Amino acid sequence: MDLIPVVDGHNDLAWALREHGYDLLAHELDRDRPEFHTDVPRLRAGGVRAQFWSVFVPGTLAGDRAVAATLEQIDAVEAFIDRYPAHFSRVRDADDFDRLVTAGPDAPIASLMGAEGGHSIANSLGVLRTLHRLGVRYLTLTHNENNDWADSATDEPRHHGLTAFGTEVIREMNRLGMIVDLSHTSVDTMADALAVSTAPAIFSHSSARAVCPHPRNVPDDVLADLAGQGGVCMVTFVAPFVSEAAYEWRSRADDEARHEGIDVHDHEQMAAFYESYPIAMPPAQLEDVVAHFEHLREVVGIDHLGVGADFDGTTWLPDGLSDVSCYPRLWDALARGGWSRDDLAKVGWRNMSRVLHTVEERAAAMRATERTPADESAAMRPA
Repeated sequence: MDLIPVVDGHNDLAWALREHGYDLLAHELDRDRPEFHTDVPRLRAGGVRAQFWSVFVPGTLAGDRAVAATLEQIDAVEAFIDRYPAHFSRVRDADDFDRLVTAGPDAPIASLMGAEGGHSIANSLGVLRTLHRLGVRYLTLTHNENNDWADSATDEPRHHGLTAFGTEVIREMNRLGMIVDLSHTSVDTMADALAVSTAPAIFSHSSARAVCPHPRNVPDDVLADLAGQGGVCMVTFVAPFVSEAAYEWRSRADDEARHEGIDVHDHEQMAAFYESYPIAMPPAQLEDVVAHFEHLREVVGIDHLGVGADFDGTTWLPDGLSDVSCYPRLWDALARGGWSRDDLAKVGWRNMSRVLHTVEERAAAMRATERTPADESAAMRPA
């Protein structure tokens, strides 16, 4: 099968580079980089034509520290785009996205950014607007912890969804043309955001809760609401999100970590704990990921599916899906199950193209009805 163009919803290469001091001289991306899941040769081999680069910072950072760390992540993405102009190109708008994706396998890869975690805006709509100006095209409303205006899927309920300010965030994202990303959010936050948003939302890296009960996955009723709004669920490859056996292993490990007094939201502590855990995680398989796609097709249809692998954001990947070169294996497996090439092209990139265009169109319509300062002055003048 010829390569299906891929737009992946979530890749944490920038954070992986952070752990190496953002040193692009020592970690040249235009050649094989076994320390990462991602490099240019493997992106090309996988058919990746567009990538949402995550500009992630952990929820343990807050306020100005979160904003500063997010800006550092943006700078890292900008640095490798500038260093490899033959391989990466910034996306200005949805038409630009389409042009780059369809330009052929050797053209630069369309590069967009997504900020992972609403704490990154430090409770400021001004920061949100600034991130959008800098090229951030979606905001994941939470990460693993609640923030001051939205609840996370993996924290104890605090707001039971969105606060009043959280509603303001969604409306401002709609006005800007920034996609609402519901991965990591609680079911209440998912429902509130879908009720408020006038533009399609996405799950940038989540799978189906009916297939694997991890709280990071999406229930069927939420998926139906997402589809009704025109949104897309981008299936992730993270083993505990796609394999029930892997999920149960992690749940047991996390319970033991809590018993030992370890903060399960502390990435470094938990990485060390998992490394020393005496029982190995049961391996996930390519077939586990396929099962999520098959279920989602039954629930929401082909037009609302995408892929968001979470490469370089996890060490837990299924056999056969170990890096960004592996998307053709997924397409081949789906094709063997009766998915047509047109189906795969929709999942690979066309569905996200539709979302980008619709989000931009809704934003333009909202801005067209805004009152300008001149309008306000006219309204205040006596007749």
